[in-house]
Amino acid sequence: MGTVVISLDAELAWGFVDFPVLPSRRLARAREMWLELVELFEKYDLPATWAVVGHLFLEDCDGRHPNHPLDATWFDIERSSGQEDLWCAPTLIDTVADASVDHEIACHSFSHVNFQASRVSKSVVTAELGRCHKLADRCGIELSSFVFPRNRVAHRDVLAKSGFRCYRGRQPPCWHTDNRLTPLVRAVSGSPLGITPPIVQPRVDDHGLVEIPASLLLFCFEGWARQITETLWADPVVKMVQRGVDQVDGGDGILHLWLHPNNLINDAGIERMESVLSYIDQKRGPGLAVRTMDTVAQRTVGSAPQQTW
Repeated sequence: MGTVVISLDAELAWGFVDFPVLPSRRLARAREMWLELVELFEKYDLPATWAVVGHLFLEDCDGRHPNHPLDATWFDIERSSGQEDLWCAPTLIDTVADASVDHEIACHSFSHVNFQASRVSKSVVTAELGRCHKLADRCGIELSSFVFPRNRVAHRDVLAKSGFRCYRGRQPPCWHTDNRLTPLVRAVSGSPLGITPPIVQPRVDDHGLVEIPASLLLFCFEGWARQITETLWADPVVKMVQRGVDQVDGGDGILHLWLHPNNLINDAGIERMESVLSYIDQKRGPGLAVRTMDTVAQRTVGSAPQQTW
């Protein structure tokens, strides 16, 4: 049986904590779009993995973290932005936890640090993960899946020691995602003649963690190139998802789709997600299941040899 996994980097402003200025266009409707996505997943009864930045569990915060091993400058923009609702969002997390769909709440670090950065030592990672576990535990949530900020995979040994079971890996390289290609060439790849996103397989790494590689960022294709292809054909990402779903249906691999709620900046983003989720719902059946990252990890580690995806 084939599997579709949908993971979300649920971060609000934390995805831009290291930016000199917050991107107002990405954040203007960030909370609203989070709720829109919850409703869409409810509509189609599709479970997803919501990888939440741990700081969002806090009711409020003055932007000062004296016991955190990171230099205090990391939190400068949190203190100066004057927009606390973009840094603390327990009610948004509650909408996911209280949904009728069996979503997974996963971890996206405490403050969206780049695990590959030189300033991020093992002690920093340990502190980040420890704070996330503590805050989630208070809400009765067990964290077992991890999504690395900016997909910078590192310190997997600390991740394993901190009790995590799995993580989202990097997308296998594809020619159409090569940033050296011109937008027009990439636009052509989004046409009905374009290619299919990679179908991936989970694997147990050398730390005993299950790596579940990504297949496709659902908002990888924006701007004028998207406008051109939509004029000539249709939404290129929806087309790629449809091809991916068709290929994984009845097979033994995984189509792992991912996005940030703040990728949705207008109604066009909602329309794209509605098209994606409705197609997955239509195809779901004996040959295709929709699972969370943790469910995939448990089946990978504990499945008998005769079981298939």
